[in-house]
Amino acid sequence: MEKLRIGVVGCGGIANGKHMPSLKSQSHRAEMVAFCDLIVDRAEKAAKEYGTENAKVYTDYRKLLEDKSIDVVHVCTPNRSHSEITVAALEAGKHVMCEKPMAKTAADAKLMLDAAKRTGKKLSVGYQNRYRPDSMLLKRYIDRGDLGEIYYGKAHAIRRRAVPTWGVFLNEYEQGGGPLIDIGTHALDLTLWMMNNYKPKAVLGKAFKKLGNQTETANAWGDWDPKEFTVEDSAFGLIIMEDGSTISLESSWALNTLEVDEAKTTLCGTLGGADMKDGLRINKVDLNTQTTIIPNLSAGGVAFYEGGKKLNASELEAAMWLDSITNDTDPLVLPEQAFVVTQLLEAIYTSSNTGKAVYF
Repeated sequence: MEKLRIGVVGCGGIANGKHMPSLKSQSHRAEMVAFCDLIVDRAEKAAKEYGTENAKVYTDYRKLLEDKSIDVVHVCTPNRSHSEITVAALEAGKHVMCEKPMAKTAADAKLMLDAAKRTGKKLSVGYQNRYRPDSMLLKRYIDRGDLGEIYYGKAHAIRRRAVPTWGVFLNEYEQGGGPLIDIGTHALDLTLWMMNNYKPKAVLGKAFKKLGNQTETANAWGDWDPKEFTVEDSAFGLIIMEDGSTISLESSWALNTLEVDEAKTTLCGTLGGADMKDGLRINKVDLNTQTTIIPNLSAGGVAFYEGGKKLNASELEAAMWLDSITNDTDPLVLPEQAFVVTQLLEAIYTSSNTGKAVYF
């Protein structure tokens, strides 16, 4: 079988930290043949480290898309350009893995969803936290019915003092927001996926910029520049679904709290509950006794992917994404699901700006 040929658009932090190393782990069936970045040195470095011997380098993604031999494109650019590049790639006949969030706005995300449907090409979004062992096992518990009807969930994305001070994370124009759209999006995706509920009714939200103007911040990655901090430092939302179930979302890069949780979910159902506070914990009543189950995920057990070595979450994401293309099956992260995440993030920002609830 011929290897899938992949082009990478955007060779910055997330490409080097996740996409390219994960794709390299699948080198037996996929190869990176083209790299594009506005900074040519970054594309050249990526091509040398991860590309085939004759890998091509571009500074204009449109030139990369002209290569008809490319099967798949990974979009790893700032949020603002996700939609433009993804739509163009789909219409050029490529399958697309777009880094999270799907887009800066719901309107942009809808263009991506429509393009995928129109072209028949596969589109997925990089929510790699679904592929963690605790997430995969919890999903299996839920699908088996262990929690019953899940009617309340919490999406946790809280850092105490860990504001990303590199790249364009603090730039509202490029990103569309701060911690809500950056890490809150992971927690929300995880919670919606576990609840298997994508029909929102109303959203009430509030974003704060209370710490962004401070100096001597004790930030994990060094003090931020208040002049560059144009996004919120925390945001919170209450989401009511059509069936009445409710989700509370908390997100922050910098919050004066000792309760720190990132990309985690808490779920409450009619037959049991679950959280990821101290590893995966399942709570239920058994023989009229309150019981807590703590799976030992370090001891092996359930295999979430057949064959080969044990994969980390990012590698499993890449493997299952390539599987969906090779086998013509749905990717684990459907574009319709990622679209709802973007709708809800936008609704929280809109509610915060207007002081009113947003109704769907």
